[in-house]
Amino acid sequence: MKEAIIVLISAHFITDFMLQPDWLQQRKGKLWANLIHAEFVALLGYLLLQQWTAWMPVLLIFAFHSGIDAVKQRCNDTSRSFCVDQSFHLVSILFVVWICRKLGWMADFTGKGLTWMILIAGFAVCVPGAGFLIGKVAEKLQEENNLAEKINGLKNGGKLIGQLERALIFLLIMIGQPGGIGFLVAAKSILRFGEAKDDQKLAEYVLIGTLLSFGLAIAAATITRSLLEGMRR
Repeated sequence: MKEAIIVLISAHFITDFMLQPDWLQQRKGKLWANLIHAEFVALLGYLLLQQWTAWMPVLLIFAFHSGIDAVKQRCNDTSRSFCVDQSFHLVSILFVVWICRKLGWMADFTGKGLTWMILIAGFAVCVPGAGFLIGKVAEKLQEENNLAEKINGLKNGGKLIGQLERALIFLLIMIGQPGGIGFLVAAKSILRFGEAKDDQKLAEYVLIGTLLSFGLAIAAATITRSLLEGMRR
């Protein structure tokens, strides 16, 4: 049962964070867009689960995912609603696997590629997934402290920098070289020092964003590595 849970959670993270095109994200408030996204989640779960006659788990995943997303659309789009939304999705997956195994609607996972599923899902959480949460925190800080006009640079430059640094952290932890993260922290601190040294609000904003990005990346990569090591035992 544990493997089936990992498979369906992997499908959720990969679809939610990596397989949502911009045109679909921009229309997530519309019913048809939510249903298409939920179909993608359910379909990927079906393909990764590799139980070609097990349709009930797929239908339940589709129903729960579309329902949770519909409720989320009625809430403010904040970091808190993002975390609550993801928590409900994970709980719904646990319930689907439990009820389907109990009623005989699905068997134990015996398919192939579980290691790659964990690796790709971990990357999805670490790089684009964490970026969604950081972006919501940053938006709130900018609004509360009138920082938007002080943040100049390339369009989406900060977003890309964050993705690259989290990807590097993910790589360093996966290859067993977490010490290299210290060099990333030092390099970013030096590069951003001149920008923020004369403005305390901006300096704290940069520091919060950096610590949050590094912290989420380290947590996601460490959990991913632990899962991979557990599968090898």
